[in-house]
Amino acid sequence: MTGTASGIIKALNSGIKHLAVKRFTLRYPEEKLKFVGDGYQFDPTTGVGIAGLKGRHMLFHDHCTGCQLCAIACEGIAEAISMVKVPETWKQNKKAIMPQIDYGKCVFCGLCVDACPFYALYMTNDYELSSYTKEALIYTPAQLQVKPSVAQDAEIVIDDRGATHG
Repeated sequence: MTGTASGIIKALNSGIKHLAVKRFTLRYPEEKLKFVGDGYQFDPTTGVGIAGLKGRHMLFHDHCTGCQLCAIACEGIAEAISMVKVPETWKQNKKAIMPQIDYGKCVFCGLCVDACPFYALYMTNDYELSSYTKEALIYTPAQLQVKPSVAQDAEIVIDDRGATHG
């Protein structure tokens, strides 16, 4: 009998604790998450991934050499990166090829960012990538170069209990 009573008390205590916690519900798309910090990056000198969000990729054309390491890293996972010809040539990219990412296939694992030794790719906070057609999910090198404009309204506070509104 004492085991049953202590179980009931534990259950009630757990329920009462959550009555005072503010709910975490966003009215999307009017309210959006506010992310603090940069996107996911990789530091090849230390061999460590720098924590960050894994959203849309950003490509720095002036750093890309067309080495295809990002496409090779993606090959066994999602096969979302293909190398395409670009009209202009860069001093460091004589082949004039750069990555094109199909977000219909991408699993946002970050291995392409890890594989790039020239800091040409990193992942941004832009998580809104929906589209009506599959073709619109294919981002060309020119589209990947554009810095995302993420409207960040709602501030999120993360503590030991989880995420809540600030």
